[in-house]
Amino acid sequence: MERLIYPLSALALLFSVSCSEDTPEPPLADYNISNYYSGGEGTIFLQSSHAFSQPIGGLSKQEEDVHTDGDALFDAIFVTAGNKVNSGIGPLYNNNSCNACHPNDGRAIFPKDLNTTTGFFLRISSGNDPIMGPIDAKGFGGQLQQMAVPGLKPEVKFRVQYSPRVETFADGTKVVLQKPTYSVYDPYIPLPASYELSPRLAMPVIGLGLLEYIPESEILSYADPSDKNGDEISGRPNYVWNAEHKRTELGRFGWKANTSTVREQTAGAMANDMGLSNPIFPVEPCRNQSNGDDGKYNGIEISPSQLDAVEFYCQTLGVPARRNIKDNGVRRGEYLFTELGCALCHIPTMKTGSGKIKALSNQTIHAYTDMLLHDMGDGLADNRSDFLATGNEWKTRPLWGIGLTVTVNNHENYLHDGRAKTLEEAILWHGGEARTAKDKYKALSKTDRNNLIKFLRSL
Repeated sequence: MERLIYPLSALALLFSVSCSEDTPEPPLADYNISNYYSGGEGTIFLQSSHAFSQPIGGLSKQEEDVHTDGDALFDAIFVTAGNKVNSGIGPLYNNNSCNACHPNDGRAIFPKDLNTTTGFFLRISSGNDPIMGPIDAKGFGGQLQQMAVPGLKPEVKFRVQYSPRVETFADGTKVVLQKPTYSVYDPYIPLPASYELSPRLAMPVIGLGLLEYIPESEILSYADPSDKNGDEISGRPNYVWNAEHKRTELGRFGWKANTSTVREQTAGAMANDMGLSNPIFPVEPCRNQSNGDDGKYNGIEISPSQLDAVEFYCQTLGVPARRNIKDNGVRRGEYLFTELGCALCHIPTMKTGSGKIKALSNQTIHAYTDMLLHDMGDGLADNRSDFLATGNEWKTRPLWGIGLTVTVNNHENYLHDGRAKTLEEAILWHGGEARTAKDKYKALSKTDRNNLIKFLRSL
């Protein structure tokens, strides 16, 4: 069916008043039908629990077949080496399938038990090289595996403790946040004398190909590392080593923009999360460890064609359309999103360039990210450097699809480790460059705070 596409127009403000109080006629963001099309011409209009699992519109029949092959591999449960089908898990691993970390291609829930197969894991390193990236912790690599095949011992077990932190709104309303502190115990060998840990919770995989197709020049146009314009926002790019291309490239993916392509992100997850050797990472990370040899390693476990298929699947998952954009509360929230300064990092609109996948090329998209690193303050810091990213910096997460989190995954666990249990808590964890925007949010009336959340739920 042919889709009717309307040209995009810039957001406009109808009135100018203080965003800290309600008015009889509050300013609204300009209504524009094109704002429905978050993922450009291939936008998905399904709103069910499968909204994140649809191929982007505009694929050829041949491309749809490759997408389907990749879908099957993404869902496949891998088992121990020596089996005839889906062989090669581990010997050390975090989970046994891509879908288990990204259920319905969405966001992992923070687990009740950290020491079973979940979408949560801990990165570990003993220093950082700005060109080659984090330095492996001796005997443990760059990512800790809490699972092992029968007969072998996992590297460690995970533990988390919480401490309360109170945020108070201008109207006196209090919200109690819970700050997690992560540690490990029961290591298979003693841990290094010094090391850094960083928690990760698996994120949605929608729209990755569209983000990959944004020209580097457009992303860099938003960078302002020395804050020359004085807006308190100093986003900067991460440049990272691509193991396949053997060169430094612009980081685009991961919580700290520490991989440059969907392909490398996919291959890295196969190797580190599941212990599956592949064309980019042909040796499992644990292979030289005393607990990392089950005697069944037989070379590359993911073939080039399989990696191609999963890469293509991740590149061509479509983005759901926005909802309720005519609602006055949503429109008021969209106005506030800009007025508070949220849109300085969560850039509403970008354009993709040209590439071999026609459906991803030359699209106007609404991802709400600048793809850059920002200092988010001490409250969110993991104190672990990653290429050029400091311990306080995180990449601006795309917000498209965030309003369907409960529909797709039946929970609300946000931020890099799932500590925020509501969208409001996620806002309140913002600090550093985002502190002014957060403080403005805290000064809003309850009605306008709800309007901003309504807007986020429309994305």
